[in-house]
Amino acid sequence: MLTILGFGMIATFLVLIMLKKMSPMAALVIVPALFCVLVGKGSHLGDYVLKGIGSLAPTAAMLMFAIVYFGVMIDVGLFDPIVRGILRFCKADPMRVVVGTAVLAAIVSLDGDGSTTFMITVSAMVPLYRRLKMSLVIMTGVAAMANGVMNTLPWGGPTARAATALKLDAGDIFVPMIPALAVGLLFVIGLAYVLGLRERKRLGVLTLEQALGRPDGEPEPEQALIGSAGTGDVPARKAAPAGAGSTASGTATGSAADAPMANGGDAQEDDASSEILDPRRATLRPRLYWFNAALTVALLTLLILQTLPIPVLFLLGAAIALTVNFPHMPDQKARIAAHAENVLNVSGMVFAAAVFTGVLTGTGMVEEMARTVVDSVPDAMGPHMGLVTGVLSIPFTYFMSNDGFYFGIVPILAEAGAAHGVSPLEIARASLVGQALHMSSPLVPAVYVLVGMAKVEFGDHTRFTVKWAALTSLVVLGAGMLFGII
Repeated sequence: MLTILGFGMIATFLVLIMLKKMSPMAALVIVPALFCVLVGKGSHLGDYVLKGIGSLAPTAAMLMFAIVYFGVMIDVGLFDPIVRGILRFCKADPMRVVVGTAVLAAIVSLDGDGSTTFMITVSAMVPLYRRLKMSLVIMTGVAAMANGVMNTLPWGGPTARAATALKLDAGDIFVPMIPALAVGLLFVIGLAYVLGLRERKRLGVLTLEQALGRPDGEPEPEQALIGSAGTGDVPARKAAPAGAGSTASGTATGSAADAPMANGGDAQEDDASSEILDPRRATLRPRLYWFNAALTVALLTLLILQTLPIPVLFLLGAAIALTVNFPHMPDQKARIAAHAENVLNVSGMVFAAAVFTGVLTGTGMVEEMARTVVDSVPDAMGPHMGLVTGVLSIPFTYFMSNDGFYFGIVPILAEAGAAHGVSPLEIARASLVGQALHMSSPLVPAVYVLVGMAKVEFGDHTRFTVKWAALTSLVVLGAGMLFGII
């Protein structure tokens, strides 16, 4: 019964948010509360919620101050040269922009923290997507998949959890998986290339200087692929050829129809992206550029070295950044107010997710769901428990936290595999397969940073990303089997 109710609760939540019948925050709270009552443990709801909030409170604190920190860095112009450099490298070509998103997210993911990766990637790429009228859902999807593949680094979390749960060495798990993970990352970049070609086909042609918002008095620039013909306040130098799928309103058509614009054509957001690149905005601090760059590098270095807890590092970083860049109290208040919306949205979603995870775990639904699925595996599949583990990791790491999967499910799978001669190392490696999809799970706080800062509806992100992320996970699994790793 608990198994049915558990799957029912997850299905109800996903249907409600994907059909946009409820906001994710409301669904994360109301759906588990109702199912907790159906299970007959309504009197324990408060305990489950408080336990869930207690486990996620440090994450919420980290995200709160990290958003303030990176928000201030955007305000003072730290990322302006990066944005302009990327745009010039991409030559305003949507295909290059999407591929650049995947590469940037993969590189920044080397720090091992998904939230930081998404903040940096979104900060650098959102102005480009909005200025060029590109679909922000493509950006969030590609960034999430690239980060998911790279999240398997030994210091990223899943590998360390698998090693701890099965009492193995993290290096023995990760190093042999590198070829399969490399194939997965190449697949993400290849997918980004295809999605970028779709965007290029949908959009018209603009000059690079027009994309950068250069005044009309500048010398005649070269032409480059981008921009939505006749959309917003960005003039079009040349419309897309007839039949290329471009429309005057910038609405997605043809093969790009499954990637919602996600406010990408909204005039207010276009103005906001112009403000980010405005070289005359009042919040710029050019004399403090190298101080801010050094502060950011130091912060990320300390984060990787785990010198202090991550929430403490971002709390200190935000305080220093505000004090040095905006020494006057009214200016500090203005900067905090400017980023309050993102802070509230993300931290609120984290605490709402705590209700979902608290009920799912506290009522015992997770354990029953896991045992039901594992017990349903035919005995004939025993010698192939590596393959079974890889396949099961895709839905399990999406519907539950990494802690729940690696400490609750993986040991059971390893025990079943050992009875048929499958080594724990093979099980541990196979358990990493689902991470490409895991990073878009509604139970992962970092995904709310991604969609919140990009101002993308979580339901839109889910509809667009899940199929591609699941396919990426299957590619990693197939490569692992082909190379004899799994």
